Order: sequence, then structure tokens, then C-alpha cells
Amino acid sequence: MKSLRIQSALGLLFRPCAVPSIATAGLRAQVRWASKSTQPQLPSVPAPIPLVPDVETFLTVIGRGLKQHASKFPTWDALFTLTSDQLRELGIEPPRTRRYLLRWRQRFREGKFGIGGDLKFVEDGKAELKVLEEDKSPLLRLRRVVNVPSGKKVSELSPSDMVRVKGFTVKGVRTIVGPYALPMKFGGARLTVTEGMWEDRRGHKVDGGERRRDEIRFKRRVAERKALREAQGYY
Repeated sequence: MKSLRIQSALGLLFRPCAVPSIATAGLRAQVRWASKSTQPQLPSVPAPIPLVPDVETFLTVIGRGLKQHASKFPTWDALFTLTSDQLRELGIEPPRTRRYLLRWRQRFREGKFGIGGDLKFVEDGKAELKVLEEDKSPLLRLRRVVNVPSGKKVSELSPSDMVRVKGFTVKGVRTIVGPYALPMKFGGARLTVTEGMWEDRRGHKVDGGERRRDEIRFKRRVAERKALREAQGYY
């Protein structure tokens, strides 16, 4: 009888504990989480906007000669998902051009558009702008620039059908002033997609830029002194 008690006690003492199974399950969960976290996330693809509905228009408005590479991007998704290495393989050179394209892709994702990015009514790369007049008081009349469907007048539209656009102002009574805005025959203005209209203009290097300016100016002064001495007959 005593031996049976000893055996049962030893059985309870050396019985496998359930704790290791819990620890193992936790370890497996951590491994699964780590494997998921290490998987690369594909960059988001923004939706086109009325002014920029396709790849060619996007590359046209950002400028820097990128329009010539439009045929290398088969789809809109490819334009926004290819990596820098893949862009290099496509022949988009030099590196600063690739960096410029990647920078504009990120801006577009964030909704940071250039002029005309807030237009709603665009047909074949052209948008019509009109002047909307609002009487705030008998002595105060406000004039705003709005985007309207092609061929429509402001009086024919409700306020919800007109989109106020940024970057344009009214000069005088009905003259619309702003980048790439050309006056129309019967009032208003037309904005047309133009190459480089969103381009970030690069600065012009003077005397080789900051790194070589002193050297170039020194050589220029030496050449000017030498030319002066030759003119005076010293050589």
C-alpha cells in the first residue's frame, strides 16, 4: 500500500507540465508575426485626377524630359510601383532624374499637386475657367475663378457644379490671371496641359557653381591679365 502511494506521488511529480506547450504556442505566434512584418509592403497607387488621367500626362506635366519615357510604363500601377533599380533598368537616366520622378510620385500620393490639380472638369487636357460674382453687400462684390464644364456658363450651373480653383485671380472686371491661363473669345480662360507646368525649376549655375566658382574666377582673371599684357606688347 505504501509503495502504491509512493508511485502515485512520483507520477504527479514527473507529470509533463502544460506550461511548455503555452510557451511554444507563443513562440510560434511571434515567428508568424515576424515573418509577416518582414514581408515588403507594396507602395500605394493613387487614383488619377481629371487633369492627370494617365501616365503620359503625368510625365508631361512634371517635365524634365520624362515624357519621352511614357512608353516604358505599361500601366498607371507600374508607374507608381516600380523601384529605383527597376527604373534604372528601364533606362531612365541620370540618377537625379529617377530621384525627381520618385519625389513627384510621393507628392502625388500625398495629394500635393501642381497648378490645376484641383480641377474637376477637364476634357482632352483642357479646362475652362469662368468668373463667379457674388454680392456680399450692396457695396461689396466678390469675384472668384471657378472651373465649369466645357461650353457651360456660370448662370447655367448650380454652386455645387462649380469648382473654385487655386492659383488664379480676377484682374479688373472679368480678366482671369494665372499660370498657363489663356483668354477665351467669349470670356473666361482656358487652361491646357503643358509640358513642364508642374516642373521644379533647377537653379542656374554661375561660374561653375559654389564648388568651382573660386577656381573658375581665378583662371578667368589670369586669362584677362594675360590678354591685356599681349595687347600692350609685353609678350
